Amino acid sequence: MPHGDRGRGVHLDTAGLGRMPAAARAQLTEWTRHEDRHGPCEVDEYVHHVVRPELDARLAALLGAPAGDTVLATGAADAFAALVPCLPLGPGDRIWTTPYEGVANLTVLTALRDRARCRLEVVPLRPDGDLDLEWMAAHIDDDVALVSVAHVPAGCGIVTPVEDIGRILAPHRCLYAVDASYAVGQLPVDAGRIGCQLLTGDGWRFLRGPESVGFAYLAPELRQALAPYGTASLALPEGASVVALNAALAVAEDAGLAVPGDAGLAGGLAAVLRTAVEETPGAELIAPGRVQCGIVTFRHAEMPAGLLRRALAARGVVVGKTVAQETPLYSPGRKATAAVRVSVHHDNSAWDAARFAEALREALAGRGHHAVPTAVRAAAPAPAAVAAGGGAVAAPAAGLRAVGAGPVAGAGAAGAVPAAGVPRPRRTAGRRHLALVCAPAPDGTA
Repeated sequence: MPHGDRGRGVHLDTAGLGRMPAAARAQLTEWTRHEDRHGPCEVDEYVHHVVRPELDARLAALLGAPAGDTVLATGAADAFAALVPCLPLGPGDRIWTTPYEGVANLTVLTALRDRARCRLEVVPLRPDGDLDLEWMAAHIDDDVALVSVAHVPAGCGIVTPVEDIGRILAPHRCLYAVDASYAVGQLPVDAGRIGCQLLTGDGWRFLRGPESVGFAYLAPELRQALAPYGTASLALPEGASVVALNAALAVAEDAGLAVPGDAGLAGGLAAVLRTAVEETPGAELIAPGRVQCGIVTFRHAEMPAGLLRRALAARGVVVGKTVAQETPLYSPGRKATAAVRVSVHHDNSAWDAARFAEALREALAGRGHHAVPTAVRAAAPAPAAVAAGGGAVAAPAAGLRAVGAGPVAGAGAAGAVPAAGVPRPRRTAGRRHLALVCAPAPDGTA
């Protein structure tokens, strides 16, 4: 289904590309035509004098950040790639990342490690799939210079406790970066409460703006750290895209949805979708951690994810697909490489969820007689250092595949069936892939 076209179909791929509101789509069309006819100068002036003050105020309210502390970019990954490599790190410094880190940010961190000759370490997971906050509290010291965390990863619906992490890091000198690309617009995101110095986001997912427009919040501490060194030039989004993002946020603001409540989008509809997956023979829910959001990921024992996605689309239900390369440090278990990703927005309805369940049954009719195991558990791995040299990343210990399931964020629903995890890239512009090398030794060294 085309972006923004409701038609008669069911759009359940907001995590990949949100369905743009009609008002935002109209602004995108109008200003794209205006630029085509009259050149970019008038559009740029309109954006600078009219749109940016409105957009800055809306982003400040959305992110819990002071107005004027955000910058625009063509996407969260591009902003991260322009800002983080310029940090003044050196030998003796440590960078922490997590198994849920996206490949684009992980590539940047690996290059920074090689240039600065510092260490890149992977925070271990608990057996249920949550980050081990006790390990973080026990091992944090002033050697840790940067911590990079995904609020919600690309390949599953786990919600990382970014505010709890911020409290652990607050007494120390490290900079804290949060990738909110799959969280902002569906969950509360408050940079002040999180305590992060860098927060990046995409405008085309749950915010429902056009593609190739994103933003970053830079705290004063980060600006101060970067001031002597500068940053790479940020690739600025097209003026028409900026106008459309502002219009999309205005629509959400008028509907009272600009700042999601505690339940976000992860209430009843996501629970219904999970139940539909759990009741499907041969389906395996991918739901690590105790808290889930409005993203539901699963795979089927007898139908590949791509084929199942197309079968659902043929029945009028648009879903996404996630592949393991998107989060290469998160071991998918049983060597699976792809899964179906379903994601809801506030304009989805109970009918949409019911239609998904019906389409899933139709697509799998005659399959699913050999159900896969519904749980994969393993001991939480020791922290792993990412190997230096050659730009390759050392995969964490095999136990990293431990996955559990938990309640929907903000809802009292019972936990979903645990399973193993898999991720994927959707937007590939400016992204590079990483080669994986053998797992680190038991002592955590590469």
